[in-house]
Amino acid sequence: MPKILIQKGKKEFVEELNREVTTIKQKNFFLQNINKDFQLSGSLISKNELKKNGEIIKDNRGKDFLIFESTFVDDYKRLKRLPQTIPLKDIGLILAETGINRTSKVLDSGTGSGALTIMLANFVKEVHSYDVREDHLKAAQDNVDFLKLKNIKLKKQDINEGILEKDFDLITLDLPEPWKTLKHCINAMNIGAFIVCYSITVPQLQDFVEAVRKEEKLMYVKTVEIQERLWEVDGRKVKPKTISIGHSGFLTFVRKVLK
Repeated sequence: MPKILIQKGKKEFVEELNREVTTIKQKNFFLQNINKDFQLSGSLISKNELKKNGEIIKDNRGKDFLIFESTFVDDYKRLKRLPQTIPLKDIGLILAETGINRTSKVLDSGTGSGALTIMLANFVKEVHSYDVREDHLKAAQDNVDFLKLKNIKLKKQDINEGILEKDFDLITLDLPEPWKTLKHCINAMNIGAFIVCYSITVPQLQDFVEAVRKEEKLMYVKTVEIQERLWEVDGRKVKPKTISIGHSGFLTFVRKVLK
């Protein structure tokens, strides 16, 4: 199992400045192979030390490190990503608003590198994922294999031409023209199930919502944009970080309400 290795940060009080100064910055390392010594800049940690878990270990120069087994989210952050991957801040809202769980069946269309597919699979019973590009499916399969997930079925399929399975509790759409597949989605969804569309631009969002409102079996719920603002907390210095995640995309929530 992979490990997380953390080089502990260190602060010292500098009299000339009359304040604490960071002398060693905290650094995090992801170790896939703990069966060999790990080399850092100017030091080494033996493989025997790396086999410990939830302990403070030392390198050959006596510096302290923390080590523990990685969890799903640690491994997830190591996935190989393609451009415009949906971020965690948006995935979290999908999970919360749709209430999917271990009994749910999900279709994710527009697989890309599989980031959304994989996170959904960590919460639900089964995920089917469609994409029309072989390179996307290959990247996604590599990521699925890395996390050793068994409840994902990747398919080369154009969702605009049809959905091969039925009884979905959630369908996610990350497509250039998501309105083209609405009728297929309706036929493949359970009553009360959700469609969540991830749109990058306002015109794309507008066209999708207009198409939804023409379908009597669907109910438009809402459209949301989440902006994440990171903060720096260092003693009494508490301020927003210079770089924050602003606009990534719009999430539009839709429900099937009639047979």
